[in-house]
Amino acid sequence: MMDEKFFIGLLALAFVKATPITLGALTGIYSERSGIINIGIEGTMLVAAFTSFIVSVVSQNLWVGLLGGMLAGGLVSLLLAVLSIRYKVNQIIAGMVINLLAIGVTNYATRVYIDTSGIAGIGVLPKWRIPLLMDIPILGPILFQHQPLVYFMFGLVVLTHYVMFYTPWGLRTRAVGEHPRAADTVGIPVNPMRYASTVIGGLIAGMAGSFLVVEAVGSFQKMMTTGRGFIALAVMIFGRWNPFGALVAALLFGFAEALGVRLQLGDINNIQALVYLTGLGMLLGGTIQMITDFVKKKETRSKIIAGMVAITGLIAAILGQTLTFPPTVIPFQFLGILPYVLTILVLTGMVRGAAAPAAEGVVYEKQ
Repeated sequence: MMDEKFFIGLLALAFVKATPITLGALTGIYSERSGIINIGIEGTMLVAAFTSFIVSVVSQNLWVGLLGGMLAGGLVSLLLAVLSIRYKVNQIIAGMVINLLAIGVTNYATRVYIDTSGIAGIGVLPKWRIPLLMDIPILGPILFQHQPLVYFMFGLVVLTHYVMFYTPWGLRTRAVGEHPRAADTVGIPVNPMRYASTVIGGLIAGMAGSFLVVEAVGSFQKMMTTGRGFIALAVMIFGRWNPFGALVAALLFGFAEALGVRLQLGDINNIQALVYLTGLGMLLGGTIQMITDFVKKKETRSKIIAGMVAITGLIAAILGQTLTFPPTVIPFQFLGILPYVLTILVLTGMVRGAAAPAAEGVVYEKQ
C-alpha cells in the first residue's frame, strides 16, 4: 500500500526534476517563437553547467556561479543566432554543431583540468522554506520547501506567458516568427528581435544548466545533462510552444524520472507502484480528455475512448491498491529510461497537430 508520505515525496521530487526541463523548454519558446530553431539547448545547458561549476569554485560563491552559467548560456545562444541569422547556416545543423562542440570541449576540459586536480564543488544552494505556506498539509511539503531555482522556474513560466502574450514585445516576437515580411512592413526589426529572443532563451538555458551544479549535484560531471535539452524540446512541442503547457508536460517527465529514482530505493513493490500509478495516470488523463471533448463538443467516438481509458485506469488503480503482488525489483537501468521512453511516445504519437511558428527556421533577408 502506498501512503501519503510516498506521494508527497514523489510529487515534491517531480517538481525538482521538472525544473531544468521546464527552463530548457522556455529557452526553446523564446527562440522558436521568434523563428529560430534551437536544437542546441542540450549543448547550451552543458556549457552552462561546466562554467557554473568553475566560476562557483573560483569565486567560492554559488550565486556568482549561477550568473556565470547564465552568461555562458547567453553567449552560446548568441553564437547560434549569429550562425543562423548572419551567416544563414541551416539552423538544425548549427544546433547540432553546438551540441557536439559542447560535449567535446567540456569533456576535454574536465579530463585535463578537473579530474587531474581533483577540484571539488562547494555544495548546493539551501532550501527556501516559505513560512506559513510550508505548514499547509500536503501542499506545503510539495510546493513550498524547495531550493530557489525551483521557485524561479515557476516565476519565469508566469513571466514568459505574460510577456509573450500580453505585451507589445511579445506580440512583435510572435509576429517575426509567424510572418517576418509583414512584421518588417510595419517597422518591426526582424533580425534584432530574433537575436534578442535567442539570447534571452540562452540565459534561461544557462540557468537550467547551472541548476544541475548549484542545486542538484554540487559538482560537474561529463555529459551531466543526459539528454535533458532534447527532452525540453519534446516538452516545448507537447506544450504547443506555450509556457504553461510546457510546465505541465515537464511535470509529466519529471514525475517519470522521480518515480524511477524513488523505486530504486527498494522499499516499495515496484510492480505494484507502477500498476497503481499507471492506473491513476490513465484515470486522470482520460477524465481530462473526456471533459475537454464535451466542452469542445467533439464526436461521440472520442468521448467513448476517453471514458474507456478513464475506467481502465480506475480498475488498474484499485487493483494496484488491493492485490498482493509478488516482491519484484526492476533493475535500476530500466527505471532510469522511463523519461526517455516517455519522450519517444510523446514525439511519435502525442504531438500530432502541434503547429510550430510558420516562419520557424526561415532565414529573413530584408529587401
